[in-house]
Amino acid sequence: MYATPSNPITVTSRLRFSVLGPLSAEMDGHALPLGPLKQRIVLAALLCHANSPVSVEFLTEAVWDDDPPRTARKNLQLYVSTLRKMLFKAGAGDRISLQCGGYVLQADARELDSLGFLELARAGREASADGDVERAARLLHEALTLWSGPPLPGLGGSEALRAEADRLTLRYLGVCEDWAEAALAGGRPGEVAEAVGDLVDEHPLRERLRAAQMTALHRSGRRGEAMAAYDDLRQHLSRELGLSPSPALESLYRRVLADEQAAPAARPPAPVGLPVDTADFTGRGEILAQLLETITGGAGVTRVLVGPAGVGKTTLAVRAAHRLEGGFPGGRILVPLRQQDGGARSLASVTAELLAYAGLGAASPTSPERAAALWRDWLADHRVLVVLDDAPHEAAVRPLLPGTGRSTVIVTARTQLAGLAPAHRVQVPPLSTAEALELLGRLIGTGRVLCDRPAAARVVAACGALPLAIRAAGLKLAVLQHLPLAEYAERLADPGALLDELSVGDLQVRSHVADAWAQLAERHQGALRRLAGLPLSGWFTAAEAAAVLGSDRLGAQRELEQMIEAGAVVLPDSEVTAHTAAYSLPYLTHLYAREAARV
Repeated sequence: MYATPSNPITVTSRLRFSVLGPLSAEMDGHALPLGPLKQRIVLAALLCHANSPVSVEFLTEAVWDDDPPRTARKNLQLYVSTLRKMLFKAGAGDRISLQCGGYVLQADARELDSLGFLELARAGREASADGDVERAARLLHEALTLWSGPPLPGLGGSEALRAEADRLTLRYLGVCEDWAEAALAGGRPGEVAEAVGDLVDEHPLRERLRAAQMTALHRSGRRGEAMAAYDDLRQHLSRELGLSPSPALESLYRRVLADEQAAPAARPPAPVGLPVDTADFTGRGEILAQLLETITGGAGVTRVLVGPAGVGKTTLAVRAAHRLEGGFPGGRILVPLRQQDGGARSLASVTAELLAYAGLGAASPTSPERAAALWRDWLADHRVLVVLDDAPHEAAVRPLLPGTGRSTVIVTARTQLAGLAPAHRVQVPPLSTAEALELLGRLIGTGRVLCDRPAAARVVAACGALPLAIRAAGLKLAVLQHLPLAEYAERLADPGALLDELSVGDLQVRSHVADAWAQLAERHQGALRRLAGLPLSGWFTAAEAAAVLGSDRLGAQRELEQMIEAGAVVLPDSEVTAHTAAYSLPYLTHLYAREAARV
């Protein structure tokens, strides 16, 4: 039960709301009058987002779509006021309030069927993940008994409510599939075969439902019907989407065809959408252990890996994701948030990829915002590790974060994403000298490093101890076996030629730095050009920056703080105050700024 000191409500479980079928409200078993159509639409919209603010804009869209009258806001106030008085008069307390962000209708899982459904479904999935399939099947079946759908019939004239009904239906289908798999694991194939038949007819393209049906039929001794179910799906996919069944379903079909009675459960292994782990991953022991500890310690807080271009944020995130195999039964996936040219990907593009991963591609809404909401709903019901790579800004991340549930999100970014909360930020520094030399040795051979360790040390120092730069240097040296380390170190000693030297095959360090530079504000680019004359890899104070930038100390300090947020300036690891702070430019950015200053 939710309440605020200024808006108390009486705790009661005698009130019942329903949206998993016809919209209704009852008190002590007696139906409450919900009023005219537009008022019922308002109530349905509030219930679909119970305990969360629903904006006036959303309610306006729900009631009038794109053609609201001039009196829309006043009409909404009247509808809300009438509903509020009706509930209060019925003895339900003061349920609807105006809070920051919109109207909030308060209800708990005993009072609103969709919340009870969600609570039971999560408990069932947790029981399934713990291996208690009997309890899982019981809880999931209990959740399904709350369904009297389709949701909100008679209110389909509202496009916004149609989208909410579709969202509820997809949740229902997911729980049906969860129950079927738990019941199969519990040895009840006959019950599953009978239960899912009508659902398959209504939703013939859901492969997971088909897999449960095929497994149930096969284990019930109805092999021919199982093969026919596969063929029906194959024809539907080919005719409607131009696709073939997934490899997992093809494998199940082959087992049915071979009449393997000991077929495994219908649920396929947790999907993995990660890049291959880096074989020569080096160092980062402490920071990796810290990241893994925070992730295994609990969900709910976004982990943000922050650092300049080339420092190895993505490689670290991928290593952590691979190390967490088994901890996320819903799967693990990495999704880039930038295009190849460095620009931000659209929300529509990102959500399409995520929904395809979730198996909801065919149900993806046309609106990117609603597609993001569908992704969040799916994510809340599964335990998934999501890596959002190279985030350009907070707005690219927020719509993709789970509001509830046990999923975990790792974000990598060059900027601090200061507006993102709650977030646990991990600053990813360059490698230590020992780690940098170890990485170089893995790339060119440890013996070659040991033969001229001083020259090797100069090579990694010229690379700023950045993994990307060291990798470019190492791959180049691995090809140019005849090139002495000392000679190459001498070539790298020229800052004006260094970015061109760090180029091998399709690995171009310059292009990475140029992309990062292009994302900076023009004001910050100008400041970097002026600061570029400061010593390379050196620290400077706000007073020194003020002299270079031609401003007073406070103005320079503010500019530097904004550049820290943008990832264009870094602070030392040690604790500092505004008066004792020392600043530095990211190594590769400093080199690029020097070139830009000469143009």
